[in-house]
Amino acid sequence: MRTMPFGAALLAGLFAFTSAHAATNAPTYIAKAGAGDLYETQSSKLVLATTADPKVKTFANKMIADHTASTAKVKAAAAKDGIKVAPPKLDVAQQAMIATLESAKGPARDAAYLEQQHKAHEQALALHQEYAQSGDKPALKAAAAEIVPVVQQHIATMPMKH
Repeated sequence: MRTMPFGAALLAGLFAFTSAHAATNAPTYIAKAGAGDLYETQSSKLVLATTADPKVKTFANKMIADHTASTAKVKAAAAKDGIKVAPPKLDVAQQAMIATLESAKGPARDAAYLEQQHKAHEQALALHQEYAQSGDKPALKAAAAEIVPVVQQHIATMPMKH
């Protein structure tokens, strides 16, 4: 039986708890979506600085492009719905995941990145699906619905862990 260190288990549980409580109100959805996109771009830039794996490079570059685009889509939708968007902030679990990537080196960083990407995308998918179904602002609901297939495509094309 494979076990994970207590700190990693605690972190995984914290991430699941904070992200699983997806948002049906606009301000919470915007904050969570923005934090998710910020984490994706920061973690991808970190791994790009050191990876030698061409599949990881391709994936990380796609994450930067697509998550930058989804941030713009959410901001435009929020403006259409009359909502001001604050700059995104990483949550505690996302900050810890970035710290893990910063401390990892070489192939271990690539492996940690891919593991984190899987978890982050599962959480993002749940967030966008829930808001697309139950959200309280029409333009944001439409944006969330447009983001869902992009996140699904990320999950489907994610390189395998090393």
